Amino acid sequence: MHTILRYLGTVAAVVLTVNLVPGVSVAGGWESILLAALVWSVIVIVIRPVLKILTLPITLLTFGLFSFVLNAFLFYAMTFIVPGFEVAGFLSALLGALVLSVLTWLIHQIL
Repeated sequence: MHTILRYLGTVAAVVLTVNLVPGVSVAGGWESILLAALVWSVIVIVIRPVLKILTLPITLLTFGLFSFVLNAFLFYAMTFIVPGFEVAGFLSALLGALVLSVLTWLIHQIL
């Protein structure tokens, strides 16, 4: 039950991110939003930890700022996986990743 609530929290965070961040849009309706939340969850659980370890030297050199670039890259990568999910450019991806991460964290803390 807790896993389903966390997933629904991620869905809510994706909906809020699409509505708050200019340049981020979903054209496929609820199916694309649900798929985007699922893909983001898999990216955060599986792919991001591996990439954080691989990019640790550059992250240390930039005092952690490269982690924002990594999150933006992963957020933008969702456009290739989720049909109907579109990000206009790097700044939209950076802001979208930041907003989605903060909203997901906040909602998961409430749950």
